[in-house]
Amino acid sequence: MAHLLNTSFLPSSSSALRRKPILPPSFHAVSGNRSRTQIQAKIREIFMPALSSTMTEGKIVSWVKSEGDKLAKGESVVVVESDKADMDVETFYDGYLAAIMVEEGGIAAVGSPIALLAESVDEIEQARSKANSSSSSAELTPSSPEPQSVQITDNVGPSSAGKASSPSVAVASTHPASEGGKRIVASPYAKKLAKELKVELGRIVGTGPLGRIVAKDVEAAAAAGASVGSPSGADSPAPSPAKSLGIELGSVVPFTTMQNAVSRNMVESLAVPTFRVGYTITTDALDALYKKIKSKGVTMTALLAKATALALVKHPVVNSSCRDGKSFTYNSSINIAVAVAIDGGLITPVLQDADKVDIYSLSRKWKELVDKARAKQLQPHEYNTGTFTLSNLGMFGVDRFDAILPPGTGAIMAVGASEPTVVATKDGRIGMKSQMQVNVTADHRVIYGADLAAFLQTLSKIIEDPKDLTF
Repeated sequence: MAHLLNTSFLPSSSSALRRKPILPPSFHAVSGNRSRTQIQAKIREIFMPALSSTMTEGKIVSWVKSEGDKLAKGESVVVVESDKADMDVETFYDGYLAAIMVEEGGIAAVGSPIALLAESVDEIEQARSKANSSSSSAELTPSSPEPQSVQITDNVGPSSAGKASSPSVAVASTHPASEGGKRIVASPYAKKLAKELKVELGRIVGTGPLGRIVAKDVEAAAAAGASVGSPSGADSPAPSPAKSLGIELGSVVPFTTMQNAVSRNMVESLAVPTFRVGYTITTDALDALYKKIKSKGVTMTALLAKATALALVKHPVVNSSCRDGKSFTYNSSINIAVAVAIDGGLITPVLQDADKVDIYSLSRKWKELVDKARAKQLQPHEYNTGTFTLSNLGMFGVDRFDAILPPGTGAIMAVGASEPTVVATKDGRIGMKSQMQVNVTADHRVIYGADLAAFLQTLSKIIEDPKDLTF
């Protein structure tokens, strides 16, 4: 996992959910003896960690702790938004959060300092003076690769040694950030923002750790019109559709971290020579199977992923990938990535070894991945290890479309809606069958037309006679 995160963290023996930094012979100290042979610093810089192999900068979602708070080793300090997920960052040392150098909503390059950690109360003022004398956070440049005084947990939210907390979507009917409705827990920046925007914190459901209200929650509430101070009983004009969706017409909105990542990937995809092949598949038998086992928790997405994986077993070249333009790899695993639209972006959770996992386990895993994706809790190996991608817009009634090939993969299949269609039967009569259109976009450096045609024929046979999907 350390190589996926592009940082020097190793699994801790005390908990499978945590990462420990490797401590090399040197450590960058803010004050004290700058010895290159041992750690003697009393004030440490907390750096922006690399949460994925593609991450170059991160955004501070919320500070879990405030300046002056005492920290214990393993406590969550800050929530950072990478290009794909939000992750808790924990302190690796006891001490005090002396100075926050990058406020909530701020962006910092990987490796640049975002806060200072003091070993004792006596060093807090010294650390704050150091932070004040530094240039603004926008002018900070990444330091050379050195250990960070933080560790990263595998899921956003509370964690305890040896005990995994199950992820949940950040939606609630009550306010988890309050204690019996008496106390509202919000980050300092969220409180400041709420005053500026005249938003009542008590009306907001927090999406931060432990239900903590963070800046983006306040901004969303303000955009939705959750403001206070209007005269009681006063008539107010009905908000426009755009206003109710939190959209300011005519405004220029910068890309989020995730949108930036999607943009980079799409531009990179244009460099790959691709071609497309379409196919019509009859789904009567698959639909009947789905109705039969739906009550057992099986999803149509899992059925399609399973059918695709079984077809790829017989056509390994369609599961291959070309990354350097000079060679291609026959991937040893069949990992089906499925595109999922989430707030502000797109992500592809991966069903690993989909050809080997039974359909019931695959469905449970898919539900877990979707929940984690929408809560922005996916780990890198859960979204960047796909070898073949599915994009399904059939649930929206779309009958056919083309998909853009994700970088590093050989093919992606766009799945349209299954619709009743009048067809001619083999005996020359007219009949009614449910059919769906699929279009596969493939890397033509590796996969050729005949390869895709053979793959789609196999896939069609599996879907039209799906008895093997339940084994």
